[in-house]
Amino acid sequence: MARARLDNARARRLFLHRHLLAEAPSGPGKGADLLDLVTRLGFVQVDSVNTLARAHDMILYARRPAYRPGNLDPLLARDRSLFEHWTHDASVIPTAFLPHWQLRFARDAEALRARWPRWQGEAFLAELTRVLEHVRAHGAVSSADLKGEAAQKSTGWWDWHPSKAALEYLWRSGALAICHRQGFRKFYDLAERVTGPATPPDPQASLDWLNRNALDRLGFATSGELAAFWDIATPAEARDWCARERAAGRLEEIEILDTQDRPRRVFARPGTLEEAAALPPAPPRLRVLNPFDPALRDRARAERLFGFRYRIEIFVPAPQRSYGYYVFPLLEGETMVGRIDMKADRATGRLQVTRLWPERGIAFGKGRIARLEAELGRVTRFAGLEGIDWAPGWLAEAK
Repeated sequence: MARARLDNARARRLFLHRHLLAEAPSGPGKGADLLDLVTRLGFVQVDSVNTLARAHDMILYARRPAYRPGNLDPLLARDRSLFEHWTHDASVIPTAFLPHWQLRFARDAEALRARWPRWQGEAFLAELTRVLEHVRAHGAVSSADLKGEAAQKSTGWWDWHPSKAALEYLWRSGALAICHRQGFRKFYDLAERVTGPATPPDPQASLDWLNRNALDRLGFATSGELAAFWDIATPAEARDWCARERAAGRLEEIEILDTQDRPRRVFARPGTLEEAAALPPAPPRLRVLNPFDPALRDRARAERLFGFRYRIEIFVPAPQRSYGYYVFPLLEGETMVGRIDMKADRATGRLQVTRLWPERGIAFGKGRIARLEAELGRVTRFAGLEGIDWAPGWLAEAK
């Protein structure tokens, strides 16, 4: 029997709706509205690169233009309705999900104890108890607070002294939690003093929750994509979950088409095709996305769905870059229309636009340039800048 099939346009629309980029970008972007936004996304990646604004701030701004960077901290440091830990990378996560992170803590503890001593040696293991007791007695600390004499014993691995490695291990394994930041400097305290006690569910209940909630946020996925979403379940565990759910009639296998009309088998809930057919189109607004936006995090999926090939070139030598150091994707409606190389010049308070590359087949005529200028004006205000400087020849030919 032929599988049900979702054409590329409807698959893209459904995917954007699930990633909250097909809704009108409105709302206060703070308090309960901001917590609901992060909860619906599942998590928001945190990254230290700040050529314009931090990754997490830009991800939230793209969906809530009223959002400002100071709106996130009260949910983390005051209300404790969000916490920081790992998904595929360092992320901000709803504290309501914390019980299921107990599985993550246990698995990270086992994996890191097996790996890290090979880099950090016995000094790292010996520091664990000392660091934990220090935090218990004295309260929140940063790695700099513990450096002191231990710095002389540094192994050189990421220039981490043993107590820094111990802090990271205790955080990754759930004994400590990030209680606040000063800039991008993290302070750690006992987890029970930050987020309170959390009773671990049965591991199978957590695996069911993780896979089910990953699918809810993706709309359709392979088992490998489900496992990669939170990066807690293994690929084998996600495959087993899909098989059980399919046998129970709670999942079906369908095909989605890429931009070249090539089919790919994925899992979806019954009724997904009907849902996709009924969804309204995304607003035509042009939006600047961050390279770590959840809609683009899986580069291969973004290329299949949108025909948009994106790679971070931070670590590529400048003469070998195809585009630039930190280039921002441009989404207009349901189409990736280009990428732009720009950065904040804090000394002058200006946004420096170096280059824009349209996607193949996309023209930047007067109308689209006007929409781009309007969006960059909004981004400039969001970043606390006063104006825009356009480099000569900023509009490149499509590659």
